[in-house]
Amino acid sequence: MAHLFQHNKDAKSPQDVLKQHKRHEHIGEGVGLGAGAGALYEKHQAKKDVDHAHKHKIEEEVAATGAVLAGGYAFHEHHEKKDDKKEVKAEKKHHF
Repeated sequence: MAHLFQHNKDAKSPQDVLKQHKRHEHIGEGVGLGAGAGALYEKHQAKKDVDHAHKHKIEEEVAATGAVLAGGYAFHEHHEKKDDKKEVKAEKKHHF
């Protein structure tokens, strides 16, 4: 049962939403960098370890795919942040 003066703690302010998108964008960038580094490492290992080159090439492709997906996620969060920022500006502009 909700009390009369109890605030809704689940509701997020627009600034909190913008911060969340920014954090998620940075997480996506970091994961993309890590996956890209893993792909480069596996490519190096494929050249170095000829006996297991096929395994390393597969792992390189998996890591490269992860890097692309993480980059796409960061791109998505960046645009979500931009859209929310525009909405906040519009609210401030047309606030009666």
